Amino acid sequence: MNRFPACQGLYKSASLAALLALAGCATQSGHSSGVFSALPRVAQVDERFQSYNVEMVEITGGRFWAPYGGAKGEMYRMRPPTDLTDPRLMAMARLLGPAYIRISGTWANSTYLPAEGETVSAPPPGFNQILKRDQWTGLVKFARAVDAKIVTSFPASPGARNADGSWNPSQAQRLLDLARQAGGEIHSAELFNEPTIPPHGAFPKGYKVDDFARDFRIFREWAGKAAPKMKLAGAGGTAEGSMMKHSAQGDAMGFLQSEDLLKANPGSLDIVSYHFYGNVSQRCGSPPSLKDQALSDDWLDRTLLDEAFYAALRDRYAPGKPLWLNETAQAACGGSPWASTFLDTFRYVNQMGVLARKNVAVIAHNTLAASDYGLIDQDTLTPRPNFWAAVLWKRTMGATVLAAPPAIGGKVRLFAHCLPARKGGVGLVAVNTGDAAELPLANPGQAWVMTGAPIDTRAAQVNGVVPLIAADGKVSGLDGVKVAGRMALPAQSVTFVSMPSTNNFACR
Repeated sequence: MNRFPACQGLYKSASLAALLALAGCATQSGHSSGVFSALPRVAQVDERFQSYNVEMVEITGGRFWAPYGGAKGEMYRMRPPTDLTDPRLMAMARLLGPAYIRISGTWANSTYLPAEGETVSAPPPGFNQILKRDQWTGLVKFARAVDAKIVTSFPASPGARNADGSWNPSQAQRLLDLARQAGGEIHSAELFNEPTIPPHGAFPKGYKVDDFARDFRIFREWAGKAAPKMKLAGAGGTAEGSMMKHSAQGDAMGFLQSEDLLKANPGSLDIVSYHFYGNVSQRCGSPPSLKDQALSDDWLDRTLLDEAFYAALRDRYAPGKPLWLNETAQAACGGSPWASTFLDTFRYVNQMGVLARKNVAVIAHNTLAASDYGLIDQDTLTPRPNFWAAVLWKRTMGATVLAAPPAIGGKVRLFAHCLPARKGGVGLVAVNTGDAAELPLANPGQAWVMTGAPIDTRAAQVNGVVPLIAADGKVSGLDGVKVAGRMALPAQSVTFVSMPSTNNFACR
């Protein structure tokens, strides 16, 4: 019960207008002052925990998943190379830094980088795309400018192989050398993108576990000499766990198991990586998009099933190594139509919250600015709701993960981290998929409340205002409001709170 009659009506309404009014209703909290200061540390994630993918085809230009709203039945659309010098795109990427930028994807498995001085007008036999040298150099410069470390993978297609079918590292060497010439480096690399589904990744026909085991040994030996500081990641499995249990059907399709790939070379990785999508979009023949389940516990918790699946493999074959989810989004094949809306922000934020508690060190969203699951609209460079959630996460949720605050009932999920660069401070996120609720705050702070009307809007509000970013990178509409005491959580909202004066012992 609210003990402060002057604010009674505001608490009951829990609207955005009421929330802003509540900023002036600082009161004694129902929580004791020690609740947030006593939350213990439960995990530690990478400082670049929240990261993103830029698909190789975004760098080269080419056919990628067509955004919805185009020609009927259109699966792919030709897109030009991304302009990585665009000031607005660079400004938005800077807001997400520090981060890892993963340059990979299915198209990376068959992309050719010419040698210095080589002129090619078409991909050589065994390759499907050409990565121009200035495109790779431009990517390296972009990464440096936005404080992003490069993560990548190398070609797997027939053109990247010796006469006996084994992997040839010459293309990998070119990527490595050119990155260094441009003043950068490759932080970590998987051998190939998604080796568990070779029929969909331009691998040689009939590619098997023994082939990968052989190729990985060549990769490990080459990397040890050519790039001893580059971390080896893998196996990068997908289509396992919750999406599709490995089965006789998978075997018939030529799918491989991550367990077999890891078991073939145990103890060889610096990072255990995997991919997760809760669904496949209708572009690839999936039934309708599960939109009616977007706020359900089953949908939100699906990511935990895959974390458990791959964490168990990590514990068996690479114990003690960090676990990275280095490709994820609402749905594979470009996302469902609602992937670009506020409705997906609940999944986006919840996924980071629950996996951070599980010590998943890095989550790389797919993509920065391509198709419907992009954080940014590829045609207009308009930030989508998930982008603003990413910026607010970066402001409030540091690398030290705290235990969950006491539950407040209803359909509210609470996550707590140490504030970044503020000793003793605590950041909170409240993901409220249900009716209006109240969040007791023991300490004053600032809040950013994301709402959407309708909930599948592409223009979500933060504290009642749609945030914007100008061509010169200046952000407006992202100011926090002062809060203390008991603050309202509107129905179906995502709230970020910064409490710098908490003096949490684990955050000092």
